[in-house]
Amino acid sequence: MIGLAGVVGVAATGVVIVRAERRRRAYTPEQIRERLLARAAEAEPPAPISPER
Repeated sequence: MIGLAGVVGVAATGVVIVRAERRRRAYTPEQIRERLLARAAEAEPPAPISPER
């Protein structure tokens, strides 16, 4: 019985991964570029690097 539960768990995980992959592939390259640029604009700028002594 435990073996069957393990197989069902692995299959369910595979379904979730496939669905996420389909959603990811549904974007056009332009949509991906727009989303990345928007996320970069929202991100905080990196802290300045101070010279080491």
